[in-house]
Amino acid sequence: MTSQFTKLTHEKADVELDCSGLLCPLPVYQASLALGKLSPGQVLRLITTDPGSLEDIPALARQTGSILLAAERNEDNQVFWIEKGPRS
Repeated sequence: MTSQFTKLTHEKADVELDCSGLLCPLPVYQASLALGKLSPGQVLRLITTDPGSLEDIPALARQTGSILLAAERNEDNQVFWIEKGPRS
């Protein structure tokens, strides 16, 4: 099965948030709070273990006007790079 996400491990992040072990809705909530503290154009690197994040985090990015730069699904976790948009 081919992943729908792009691997971008070299992307620089301004802030890293590790939500490993947290279940829905906490990764989305924590990511939303972290994005709220960033300036437009800054990048959040988010690490999650909740498989629901594969759908929830892209939806959060769309809803907040942020840009999901990349996502990586690993054996034990998911890693997302989200650029804060002008209205998030």
